[in-house]
Amino acid sequence: MELLEKVEKIREKTGVSYEDAKTALEEAGGDILDAIVLLENQGKIKGPAQQTYSTKPEDSCRDIQEAARVYEKRPKEGTMKKFVQWCGMMIRKGCENFFIVSKGYEEIITVPVLLLVVLLLFAFWIIVPLLVIGLFFGFRYAFKGEITRAVDVNMACDKAAEAAENVKQEFSRQ
Repeated sequence: MELLEKVEKIREKTGVSYEDAKTALEEAGGDILDAIVLLENQGKIKGPAQQTYSTKPEDSCRDIQEAARVYEKRPKEGTMKKFVQWCGMMIRKGCENFFIVSKGYEEIITVPVLLLVVLLLFAFWIIVPLLVIGLFFGFRYAFKGEITRAVDVNMACDKAAEAAENVKQEFSRQ
């Protein structure tokens, strides 16, 4: 291979000028690989991000496995964006679904599920006893909206109301 072809090959691989490629090739004694390494050392081209050299196949496999482990431990790009999207979806669903408190056939109050969740988070020790006591005074609870399609929560609410009614009847007999 003549000098011009080697210089052209170095230019293709590195993107340096003809002059830099020729000078590096001459300093490397005509060896293309040594010329590219020389250009890297001079800072004229960027070297690979990770350099691994081994004559043993198991060494290179170990390095690849270690690099894969390090990559998997990195935080995934877009994780925060996905979390914010999930929060937005949960807020939207919380506003589209409703918690209904009724007595007999009359709806007393209808609130978005989001409000119920917020109340449960901040006033758990007040809301839960009120809901349980309400069962004994004949109040019934139900959910309305898309939430009832995935899980039949209204059936669970009805069973809780029936259980409260049974306990109330047991106490009234005694």
